[in-house]
Amino acid sequence: MSDLNKNTKKQASNQKLRPFVFFPAFILLILTILLNFLNPEAFLNITTMAKNFMVIDMGWIFSITGVLSVIVILLVYFSPLGEIRLGGDEAQPILKKSSWFAVTLCTTIAAGILFWGTAEPMWHLAYPPESLGIEPMSPEAAIFAMETMYLHWTFIPYAIYAVPTIIFGFAFYNMKRSFSVGSQIAPLISVEKQNKINSLIDAIVLFTVAAGIGASFGTAVMNMGGGLNALFGIDNSKTVWVVITIVGTIAFIISSGTGLMKGIRILSDINVYLYYVIIAALLILGPSMYFFSLGTESFGGFLDNMFSKALFTGTAAGDTWASGWTMFYWSNWMAWAPVAAVFLARIAYGYRIKEVVMMNFIVPGIFSTIWMTILSGTTINFQLTGRVDVIGIMNEQGSGAAAYAVLGELPMSGIIIGIYLIAVLISFITATDSTTNAMASICTSGISDGSNEPPLFIKILWGVIIGTVSLIFITALGLDGIKMLSYLGGFPALFLGILSIASLFIVMKNPYRFDVISKKK
Repeated sequence: MSDLNKNTKKQASNQKLRPFVFFPAFILLILTILLNFLNPEAFLNITTMAKNFMVIDMGWIFSITGVLSVIVILLVYFSPLGEIRLGGDEAQPILKKSSWFAVTLCTTIAAGILFWGTAEPMWHLAYPPESLGIEPMSPEAAIFAMETMYLHWTFIPYAIYAVPTIIFGFAFYNMKRSFSVGSQIAPLISVEKQNKINSLIDAIVLFTVAAGIGASFGTAVMNMGGGLNALFGIDNSKTVWVVITIVGTIAFIISSGTGLMKGIRILSDINVYLYYVIIAALLILGPSMYFFSLGTESFGGFLDNMFSKALFTGTAAGDTWASGWTMFYWSNWMAWAPVAAVFLARIAYGYRIKEVVMMNFIVPGIFSTIWMTILSGTTINFQLTGRVDVIGIMNEQGSGAAAYAVLGELPMSGIIIGIYLIAVLISFITATDSTTNAMASICTSGISDGSNEPPLFIKILWGVIIGTVSLIFITALGLDGIKMLSYLGGFPALFLGILSIASLFIVMKNPYRFDVISKKK
């Protein structure tokens, strides 16, 4: 039995709801829903103004922060901090590396690469930034689309997640700070000051993530509805969305009830193999020579120009492309990162920080690169050769139809689409499970180590709330309102992210000054 499993029952008995964290976030979410219903026009006007301020006026700060995240993560890997073991010298990992990779991948941006891997490159192919002078649907546009997929879905987003993961894991396990998002800035402030602001930080982050995951939940439901339509001809209607939401919520509750090391781990292990099957099918049945050649050329361009692309704002030419795509993505990742980091740090217990960088930044970044090369490259090929008019289908049926249009063109398409749909479902369950696990943990006092589980009823409560909210919006009002909320979540998280980067820089100088449990001093 690992050291994380000792005294579990005793620790569980000390777990109680933190009312000053749970109720403000919960009440704000309910009030937001009521405002949207009572006066949707005013709600969208207010949130649109705030969103424009965030991604247009302040978007350059998001871009700089994303680039700084990559730089600081690379420095961490080669610094003395990289040799520190989370939990101390004697700490034993609670997950083997294969499962660790699977859980990390499936609970972060995996659902996103399933949905956007085919849809997004089409928008960049057909509508590249006007200020760059790229002709739509041209070879240059194809390269730009691939380079942009690498920019938005590989190393920078994982760096944004990895920064708070490392600093929270170090602060919680090695500095013995409290189980709070506020611990992500622990090296900057004293214990007394941190304890005073923990509840405020946790409540704000909890609200923004609750709204953001509601948008993700709703998008996944609509995506699965499109899959059922492609496989069985079932109309992608509101009735189907209700059924999918109920089934998905039940599946999430079952996964949550089995505990952190069972439900999510088992589902993630299965899901990774489904990704491998999809990749293998496209390698064998798709235009492999094309997407490998295009991917090689585009990845070279991405590496050459990664920083300039990441920092592109379009301001000089009045081009809004960057604010609508790149800056939106940076803000979205930053909105999710503080809470995702709480979960990712828990499962990293017992590993050296250098290994955390490898598993939370390098390995998943490489996987996403391969995924985008194959899936996005295939989609671009089908569009440019006239094999499938993906853009036309998306204009008629929405972005969610892109993947099914591409996969439907392959031999044995029914089987491949079925596997893809199962992968979407499992990604949906694992993402919801991991996020609500972290949200429930933040709402709970008495979490003392990585094996502790928050009370099941709090996880279920958040899962039901999120499922209900997303269902209300997609059936009654659409996703515009809840998506707007997901944008707004990035703004308060931006400042927390900047402070997390500063915390890592401080710790890197002399990690043993802050490490209170490791033997080496």
